[in-house]
Amino acid sequence: MEQHPSYSELSALLPKYPRTAGALFQTYNDLKLAQEWSELEVVDLTSCSRGVLRGRRPKTEVMLCVIPCSLAESLSIAWLQDAFRELSSPTQIYLAINTEDSSIVYYKISPGIVKPPV
Repeated sequence: MEQHPSYSELSALLPKYPRTAGALFQTYNDLKLAQEWSELEVVDLTSCSRGVLRGRRPKTEVMLCVIPCSLAESLSIAWLQDAFRELSSPTQIYLAINTEDSSIVYYKISPGIVKPPV
């Protein structure tokens, strides 16, 4: 992992949160290289003990937050509330659920009850 070109961008948080380092590394590379997000930055989310990614999808102006996690992790409503609070209450966050085979599924999470788009 240390030899990968993206390691320098993540080097401050990978050793700090070793339990979630793989998910952060995998999600960062997916967003940066495969999905071509711009202005991608790594943010320390201390309340959830992990790094979070903030950036923009191609051809959009909206800044989005992505929280990498593992399929094996148990998350709670309190955990999500802490994440929203520490990220200054965005309208939505994305959970990047990583599996052992390196697949990633993104779930859009909004605070409260939100009517689905028609």
